[in-house]
Amino acid sequence: MEPIKNVSRRNFLSSSAKTAAAGMVMSAVKPGRILGANDRITMAVIGIRGRGREHYRSFLGIPNVQIKTLCDVDERLFPERVKDVEELQGKKPEVEFDLRRVFEDKDIDAVSIATTDHWHALAAIWACQAGKHVYLEKPVSHNVWEGRKIIDAARKYDRIVAAGMQNRSIRNVRAAMKFLHEGGIGEVYMAKGLCFKPRDSIGTKQDTPIPEGVHYDLWLGPAPWRPFNHNRFHYNWHWFWDYGCTDMGNQGPHQMDIARWGLNKSVHPEKIKCVGGYYAFECDQETPNTQFATFEYDDGKILLFETRGLYTNDEDGVRIGNLFYGSEGWMNLNGSTWKTYYGRENIPGPSSDDLGTGQDEEADPMNLLGTGSQGHFGNFIYALRTNNWMNLTGDILEGHMSASLCHLGNISYRLGRELTFDSHAEKFVNDDVANSYLTRNYRHPYVVPDKV
Repeated sequence: MEPIKNVSRRNFLSSSAKTAAAGMVMSAVKPGRILGANDRITMAVIGIRGRGREHYRSFLGIPNVQIKTLCDVDERLFPERVKDVEELQGKKPEVEFDLRRVFEDKDIDAVSIATTDHWHALAAIWACQAGKHVYLEKPVSHNVWEGRKIIDAARKYDRIVAAGMQNRSIRNVRAAMKFLHEGGIGEVYMAKGLCFKPRDSIGTKQDTPIPEGVHYDLWLGPAPWRPFNHNRFHYNWHWFWDYGCTDMGNQGPHQMDIARWGLNKSVHPEKIKCVGGYYAFECDQETPNTQFATFEYDDGKILLFETRGLYTNDEDGVRIGNLFYGSEGWMNLNGSTWKTYYGRENIPGPSSDDLGTGQDEEADPMNLLGTGSQGHFGNFIYALRTNNWMNLTGDILEGHMSASLCHLGNISYRLGRELTFDSHAEKFVNDDVANSYLTRNYRHPYVVPDKV
């Protein structure tokens, strides 16, 4: 596989300008409104079929936040979602199928992005360039290079960009991390993330004409052109390399993030090895349903991640969660509940029942952190009102570091070998083939630019 050559911003703008008559071009970069503590925040939600519905419902549960626009490439979703939003806020939202027109709207302060994975980076970058703040679903990128470009855009345009990893705003999880970092189980030398989520076969489907109301070229966006197929569309897109990132990059970013957080790692791992495969079914799915990844850091500490997409047991009662191992004991973190055990006899120690609440008042002046994802959406709004991205519990940098673990593991799986990574350069060491997987060829005009 040849290393991928990136497309310059000059070429991108030149190409995009040719499509202006069809409404396919972004306007010039413009500053966003500076929000005051009491200002109403006007938002748009981009991608409303699945997770996006939870986005607008959560934001509308926060005082003085309104949803002006719902955006999706599938116009068939609009009637039900518009009715839902109107009932929640007492005002009918506008609808738009092209996210670039949303970015042109001067009334919109922030956008919430819940599109397919392969659209996350470009949508977030365009939003920053248009002066919008961004709440971005996990994984924040489709590849490692994209994640760094989002960070560049957020910092360059001084935009607040939150990564949708809601565990960082859950009180009990924050208390667990504080306990680990203060030496609660001694020195943590290994962390494991679990994704034991059985997935059924997606079957086999033939290509069909594009359904009426679906803007398929826009849905494909940066991805290569392929005929329309329902098995590559709603939700099942997760299981194709052009659009998704396997379950390690779907559910995985949450547990990868917690594992990295518990290890207190702000760098990429040095050694990556991932094995797995697709077992039991014969169907259209391209990605594996079983993966086991090992990430070793330069100090020898280990992060493990396991995906079991078939029928399985759990590990100490955990199916979606984390295990941490220290020099004095270990921790079971299952959702927002955690327990610790010590010594050879597994003597029970402190748990979330003892220390899980009331730990974050100083870091939570508006009492926005909670027991679920609501607190994370609230944290984003708090950062907007204080005009300070450092008030985010899950800044885009954290999102990039954790999503990159998923991408690195998938690259090792696809190449079938162990890889060595330079954390500072964000490149594999003396490995042009592996480095070609760090980005992708972009389909014009949907191009993530070199210079944002």
